[in-house]
Formats: sequence, C-alpha cells, structure tokens
Amino acid sequence: MQSVSTGSGKIRTVIGTRIAHYEITSHLGSGGMGDVYQATDSKLGRSVAVKFLPEAFARDVDRVARFEREARVLASLNHPNIAAIYGLESSNDKKFLVMELVPGETLAERIKRGPVPLDEALRAASQIAEALVAAHEGGIIHRDLKPANIKRTPDGKVKVLDFGLAKALVVEGGNTSHSPTMVTATSGIIMGTAAYMSPEQAKGRDASRASDIWSFGCVLYEMLTGRRAFDGDSTNEILASVLKSEPDWNRLPAETPNGFAACCAAAF
Repeated sequence: MQSVSTGSGKIRTVIGTRIAHYEITSHLGSGGMGDVYQATDSKLGRSVAVKFLPEAFARDVDRVARFEREARVLASLNHPNIAAIYGLESSNDKKFLVMELVPGETLAERIKRGPVPLDEALRAASQIAEALVAAHEGGIIHRDLKPANIKRTPDGKVKVLDFGLAKALVVEGGNTSHSPTMVTATSGIIMGTAAYMSPEQAKGRDASRASDIWSFGCVLYEMLTGRRAFDGDSTNEILASVLKSEPDWNRLPAETPNGFAACCAAAF
C-alpha cells in the first residue's frame, strides 16, 4: 500500500487497492475536479486513468446527474486529439470516471523547461486547434483549456484532456468545494483558470467557442515565450490583467512568422 495526499487534503491509502474491476496502480495527480490514478482494467486487460470525483460533488444527486449527461455527450466524441471517456462508474459509494490513459508529459511540464521551439509549437498548436474544432462542431466547449490540460505522447501526438467537464461541476449560485480554479462572483460563476480565462469568463458570463479560442491564444503564447500571457501575484491581479491589458508581444521569438504571430494575437 502507498499513501497519497488527495486534493481535499486528506490522506488516503488507495495504491494497490481495487475498486470494481480496476486495480489502482499509481497516483497521477490531483485537482479541483478530483484525484486521478492509473489503474488496470482486469476485464479488458488495459491500463486506464481513473478520476475519483470530489466527495461533496459525488453526494449531490443533481450534480451527478448533470455530470452523467455531460459525460455521455463527451463519450460521443471520437477524435485522435481528444482523450476518450470510457465510462462513469460507481462502487462502494464512490463515483469515478474511467478515461483513456495518455502517456507522456503535460504541456505545462514541457514549458517548465523553457519555450517550445517554433516547429514543435506549430505541430502542437495544429493538433490543439483540430481538437477544438471537433469539439465545437459537436456543441462542446472546453472552458478550461490550459497547458496542464494538454498532454504530449512520446511519439508527439497531442491529447486535450477534460473537455467540457468543468461545466458539470458548477451549479447555480455555488461552486465546487475545493477547486482553486473556480470562484464565485456577484455577476455569476467565474469558471476556469485565471491566467487562461477569456474576458467574458472573468466577468462571470457564459463561455462560448470564442472563450476557448482566447485560451488557445494564451497557450500558444506561453509555448512560444515560456511565459504566461497574463500574470500577477494574485487571482485578482491576473483577472485585472486579462480585462485591461495585452500580452507583451515583444517576448515572441524574433523568428516567429508573421502569420503565426498574427494567429496568436487574433485569439485576443
């Protein structure tokens, strides 16, 4: 057994345990949407990602029903650049998503090592854009596109994670119990991660396809510069930057083609 600290701050011993027919083998990460583990599906003999939903959410019948509806829509997507959802399961009063296990590092982990070379950034941006187009054509908006929600496999394929799932966690007049990326505002619900939010999201308004395009621009800028397009010492400072300023375009590499730079700027 191995103990891990979950996003809720509690210590749970889950590595080496079994839930339904899934053998939990390692901890992949934690966030506002739950704790994620690698597991082995004993029925199909494959490795999967298992995301346990926050307890406060899993006990809420309305939120679970909303999440199930969203998951069904997402399961209908079939695109090589979107991580697949295999199912929404329940066992021993625990709700969890079973998803495609995507190997490799997140784009956030890659950017920590510095700006992404232009040709590499172009390939990644093209695949992210294809994922967005496919989802938008299916009526699905991501709402929280950011480097941490994008993975690159060892062979260079880009996979966008958690498409549209953030929407299902928010109900009228409230937010998730422990998500650092979602906060309430008097005008509505601010949903997303501050540094990648569109102005309408920062104002608590509904997200749209244009919101995802804005976030895409933020991701593209960060790949090229190694710096966030909008930053600050607090969430309020970041949101103010989103609403009132523009990225520092002088940080873009000198060799950035005009068309590529224009694409980045057009997102804003």
